[in-house]
Amino acid sequence: MKKKLPIILSLTILITLMCKPTSDVDDQYTETILMDAQHLETTRARIEKNDPQLRYAFDQLIEEAEMALKEGPFSVTHKEKLPASGDKHDYASYSRYWWPDPNQPDGLPYIRRDGETNPDSQSPKESDRQRIGALGINTETLGLAYYFTGEEKYANKAAELLRVWFLDEVTRMNPNVNHAQCRPGHNTGTKSGVLDGRLLVRALEGSLLISGSSALSEAELERLQTWAGEYFNWLTTNEMALEEAASKNNHGSYYDVQAMYFALYSGNHEAATEIAQNFPQRRIFSQIKLDGSMPEEMARTRPLFYSIYNLHAMFLVTHLAMKVDVDVWNAGEEGSRLRAGLDYLVPYTDPNKAWPHPTIRDVDRMELFAILHMADRAYPDGNYLKEAEKLPLEKRQTHRANLVSPLMR
Repeated sequence: MKKKLPIILSLTILITLMCKPTSDVDDQYTETILMDAQHLETTRARIEKNDPQLRYAFDQLIEEAEMALKEGPFSVTHKEKLPASGDKHDYASYSRYWWPDPNQPDGLPYIRRDGETNPDSQSPKESDRQRIGALGINTETLGLAYYFTGEEKYANKAAELLRVWFLDEVTRMNPNVNHAQCRPGHNTGTKSGVLDGRLLVRALEGSLLISGSSALSEAELERLQTWAGEYFNWLTTNEMALEEAASKNNHGSYYDVQAMYFALYSGNHEAATEIAQNFPQRRIFSQIKLDGSMPEEMARTRPLFYSIYNLHAMFLVTHLAMKVDVDVWNAGEEGSRLRAGLDYLVPYTDPNKAWPHPTIRDVDRMELFAILHMADRAYPDGNYLKEAEKLPLEKRQTHRANLVSPLMR
């Protein structure tokens, strides 16, 4: 038996190495921007050890990745109707809460019905909204599947999606959202449409997750970085985009999410630092009251949804600020105003606790799950994951936040 042990040991090591997802590669290949890289590494190690606490979420991820292999690629050139620019490479979408005026024969100009989605605004024939959403979630999903398993099929598919959307001259998107969320009879694009661009973050994060693969060449990765730099330039110089930057609600917060991310992705750390330093005064103190409520979101027809939505954006920027060594988590002379916003919403993690303010419909309380994961790491004394246990067990077990944090909204 002693003579056989080295052979068995060698075979065991060989099998382990063959089955091990993405071997220990250089930090440059595993470093992400939005997702916490150390947390990703820990998750991968737990998956390798078949940690039962991650089984359901991992199985869900792989199931979704297998579906993503069969979808796309997606391109802004796939819509049948040209945007107002006449350039099929320009992204176009329609404001979801704007409807034809029933009192006008042609329905123009459209009228607003806040909180009520016009199904025509999601039409793939005229709008890229569904495509940009699919691009983001599918590329993120495939990137994570590759990262955790090392299976090249996931990286190759993610690379195809990125290539078609960002790089191929025939199908690529121009780096702007000039015609996003247009309102017929009013304009050909609105400042609110800048919000659509946040979905590109998930796609570009996917590019980082597969950077340890050969699916994308170094030249292609550099071209993605160039695209991100061009989009950042549009985001910070275009008049419509700057109007969105001036928004004093969740739109302003998500503008900063995008600006921070695209600055970091394109290597503009000076701009990212400036955004991070200004964020507490510009967004947090101006939007969150001392009691934790957010007046601009409370004024909406779905105040709980938009309060959660805005807080998620603020948490994302606060996490990204750590990349440039700026601490926003504890900003505020009276204590963390950000944490006050969190504690205002935490009681409503309980699906049985009624929201006491007028709303046209309730919100899925699972929207708080990813925030509670971020909060648990930022404020470990708050026991926020214990609060998360009030949410439905089956939904908690399969949620992606078990594998990775933060997650884009």
